[in-house]
Amino acid sequence: MNSIELQISSVESKIYIIRGQRVMLDHDLAELYEVPTKRLKEQVQRNPKRFPPDFMFTLTEQEVMRLRSQIATSKEGRGGRRYAPIAFTEQGIAMLSAVLHSDRAIDVNIAIMRAFIRMREVLISNKDLESKIVELEKKYDGKFHVVFDALRKLIVTEEIPRKRIKSLAEK
Repeated sequence: MNSIELQISSVESKIYIIRGQRVMLDHDLAELYEVPTKRLKEQVQRNPKRFPPDFMFTLTEQEVMRLRSQIATSKEGRGGRRYAPIAFTEQGIAMLSAVLHSDRAIDVNIAIMRAFIRMREVLISNKDLESKIVELEKKYDGKFHVVFDALRKLIVTEEIPRKRIKSLAEK
């Protein structure tokens, strides 16, 4: 397995769904790029035109609290972060390669884009499966509604937990 494939598998575990968008957090991206989070944020602040609000956003206190158990951030007063994390959308991540000038940044961005593409493919196949279930439901009488309800619950795509995203993407 080459370094790009290795990165794709580690990238998929760092993709979250926040505000209905697939995003990656600043500290996870900094870890992948092998730069301090402070440096990543500095480059974003120096290039504000490259990062409009639909490319990145700062998490609210509530969002941080919801993610705290999923991401390894320390609690306040224990050496934790002073500022809320920044979430980067796929477009924001692509823009990072323009402001982080290194071969590592290029390689990591390729891996990230491939991970997002794989996730999109999984979600599209789920939608195809959902439409087939609807067709079957119309074909059969109401006796099978329990089966169809169970199938529908398995393919819900709105708020997929991070672990489920990873497992779906590996298939």
